[in-house]
Amino acid sequence: MRKGSAPYYLAGFLALMLGSAAPLAAQTVLPRAPEPFGGAIGQTYADSTAAFPKPVTAPAGAPNVLLILTDDVGFGAASTFGGPIPTPNLDRLAARGLVYNRFHTTAMCSPTRAALLTGRNHHAVGNGIVANLSTGFPGYSNILPKTAATMAEVLRQNGYNTAMVGKHHNAPEADVSPAGPFDMWPTGLGFEHFYGFMSAETNQFSPALYRGTTPIDTLKEGVLDKALADEAIQWIHNQKAAAPDKPFFLYYATGSAHAPLQAPADWIAKFKGHFDKGWDAVRTQTVSRQKRLGIIPSGTKDTQRPEGLAAWGALTLDQRRINARFMEVYAAMLAYQDAQIGRVLDELDRMGESGNTLVMFIEGDNGAAAEGGDNGSSNPMSAFANAMQEDDKALLANLDKIGGPDAVGNWGYGWAWATNAPFRWFKQYASHLGGTRNGLVVSWPDQIKARGVRSQFTHVIDVMPTILEATGLKAPDSVNGVAQQRIDGVSFAYSFAAPKAPERHDTQYFEMMGNHAIYHQGWLASTTPVNLPWKRGDGSVLPNQYKWELYDLRKDFSQAHDLAATQGAKLKEMQALFRKEAERNQVFPLDDRMTLARFQAAESQRPHRSTYSYWGAGISIPSVNAAPLLARSFRITADIEVAKEPATGVLVALGSKFGGWSFYLKEGRPVALMAASQLTGDESQVAATQPIASGRSRMVFDFHYDGGVNAGGEMIISVNGDKIAQGRIRRTISKLPEMSDTLDIGFDADTPVTSDYGDEGHFPGRIGKVDISVGKPGAAGKAP
Repeated sequence: MRKGSAPYYLAGFLALMLGSAAPLAAQTVLPRAPEPFGGAIGQTYADSTAAFPKPVTAPAGAPNVLLILTDDVGFGAASTFGGPIPTPNLDRLAARGLVYNRFHTTAMCSPTRAALLTGRNHHAVGNGIVANLSTGFPGYSNILPKTAATMAEVLRQNGYNTAMVGKHHNAPEADVSPAGPFDMWPTGLGFEHFYGFMSAETNQFSPALYRGTTPIDTLKEGVLDKALADEAIQWIHNQKAAAPDKPFFLYYATGSAHAPLQAPADWIAKFKGHFDKGWDAVRTQTVSRQKRLGIIPSGTKDTQRPEGLAAWGALTLDQRRINARFMEVYAAMLAYQDAQIGRVLDELDRMGESGNTLVMFIEGDNGAAAEGGDNGSSNPMSAFANAMQEDDKALLANLDKIGGPDAVGNWGYGWAWATNAPFRWFKQYASHLGGTRNGLVVSWPDQIKARGVRSQFTHVIDVMPTILEATGLKAPDSVNGVAQQRIDGVSFAYSFAAPKAPERHDTQYFEMMGNHAIYHQGWLASTTPVNLPWKRGDGSVLPNQYKWELYDLRKDFSQAHDLAATQGAKLKEMQALFRKEAERNQVFPLDDRMTLARFQAAESQRPHRSTYSYWGAGISIPSVNAAPLLARSFRITADIEVAKEPATGVLVALGSKFGGWSFYLKEGRPVALMAASQLTGDESQVAATQPIASGRSRMVFDFHYDGGVNAGGEMIISVNGDKIAQGRIRRTISKLPEMSDTLDIGFDADTPVTSDYGDEGHFPGRIGKVDISVGKPGAAGKAP
């Protein structure tokens, strides 16, 4: 269905672009077979001729590749694409390269990343949904098949050094543990070096970090975006010091501007008052700039604000203050991220590497996210799952904390709409361009001499074949003994020097969370969303019953004019094409549920026990693989030894101050503390009045859950069989707000649960063993 689906491995482009570079490598099996010995073997060294095996090398003249992917950034956010947020470093890349204004993602995180790395459609590689909502169907397993080797693996086996910094959300949650398996981690997918985090999001101030497959301490200062730039620069320095003639592939995947929205305070201050005019005015100004810059055609119609989304003028003054603050934080986060990426670009310039470095900068893995409520929230997951009550008054009282380490906030719906200009809908809505249209900038100064905007239809699956063509490599037929499935993407290298060339990727399906669409030769047929951010459907309409819309994008850049009523035959043709592509790519069954029950169903697929044992301090287990302490009864038994003086330190901690449990000693007194959120009044604890005696002790925390959802219960603390404290925990939680949260023994990693201890609360004594028994979820009574 795609015109010219094979040209990405033809030599014509390389002859033009690389000049003296070698022709495309003919290697179709990786790793390559050992070469026959080329020397001569006599009876001794004196009559023998040595011949050392030749190392694998990249094609002559092959460029370095820097692939940048940001997170949850709409098409109309960055200044490069007419947005209100200054991104001068993306601007400078655009000035020395090309801007693609019809580049598409999958509308959500893990699927886009899987498609990017493999060049295959996201369902075709088992990533039809984010990694924490896996279901028991082939297109939704979140297990990248061995039949779809990543570009990192292909480049590595063809003479490149490979590294990744940032977000990896393509490992099943159950695999993120000290026991692995590790083949879905970056180091199992072709990256020789990895520094970053293994979840949908992490705290910018206290991120949960890994180097390789080993967890490392969180940051002591600064924020994650700076740390990623530091790591990238250091890796490039080391790589070029060791092998200056060897090209590198660096995949730089930031966690910003995904929630939690956080940025350095001085950067937030830069944007004070910049968005007081509101989202309607900001969006209008963005569309005007987009036209002036030539990012969108001059006749493009700005799509209307959706019904159900309030006009800025309808908000109260307090609501305007709240919403303006969230946008200031978001702008600071994106602008600061751009500045850190600029440091990497500066270093490539300084080292003389920029000319032959192919940079592909994808601004957003989907459209802007409408996930924070009408006016935003300082802790959206707690509001969604844990019954946190946060009204405008509470938001105002903590307004200055938004964007800092004491909030894990996300903005309201209006700003997501404004920064998706000129399109409709948001992240998750694969049916509409507000979910799937993202900006792309490509720069390769030594080889791409043309400048300006490219408007051919392109998709994230096209990146891998484009990079392979630019590096002079052919997609392998077999990798590590496994025959490879088709590559769905089409190289867009043909457009580098030909702005008016006909598009070669002319058919593409879209689907996410039930919302689906099909693109074919300029036409887009889209389903009408049933589940809206501010009003979900009642489940009576299944995804295959959604109403359809039809657009001629050749004349309607922004998907503004629905032609379904007058073009019935064309719509039926497109619907049939969608079904064909869906069947070919494992898209069925469609599932539009975004409920706590679905999260819990995914979690239930992991094996759970009724007892867990932890042999000593220093253990840190991602929460999905740890003893489940939420919404149930449990008993924690800890064998410890403390010195004579009263000790302060953690025995067991789960989660963070935004939601979690901690069991610790405070000046020798045992404490059980539940933080239902970070808000005042949402913390409750039971504590002994006297310190425990020095020496060895067996301490027990016995929680009797009241039953139900987010309920309280009775906490009993005993030492050596004697009850020393008893009291009520008023309310508990159902889900940890920080997706990278861990259960820790002998300390409290990353974001602590309480400020009662410092320096991660390292226990100053000895912990011999901790046993945890857990009851059934939602059940009242005692733990078994």
